[in-house]
Amino acid sequence: MGKIVIVAYRAKSGCEQRLRELLGQHNAVLRKQDLVTNRESVIMQAGDGAFVEVFEWKSSESIALAHDNPAVQTMWDEFSTVCEFLPVSDLAESKQLFSEFEAVASHNV
Repeated sequence: MGKIVIVAYRAKSGCEQRLRELLGQHNAVLRKQDLVTNRESVIMQAGDGAFVEVFEWKSSESIALAHDNPAVQTMWDEFSTVCEFLPVSDLAESKQLFSEFEAVASHNV
C-alpha cells in the first residue's frame, strides 16, 4: 500500500524559480528510482508564496531507501540550498476546514 505525503517548501530569497524547477522534476526523479507510484504529484501554492506538494511513495520501505539513494540525495541537497521545509500546519490555509491553495500546473512549476 502506498504512502501519500504532503510537503511544504518556502523558497529562500531569490530562489523561487529554481525551487519551481526542482518541484517540476521531483516526482520524475523519484519515479525513475522506482520509489513512488505512477500517481501524479499535485503542486499548489499558499497565499504566502510557500509551495505544497502531495505525492505517493510506493511504501514505507521506499521512503527509507530514498535516504540512501545517490540520485535522490543529490536532488534533496539542492532543495535544501534553495528552500526551507516547513510543517504544513504552519500555513494559514491549514487552519481552515477546507484548505484552499492555488493550483500550480506541473509543467508551469
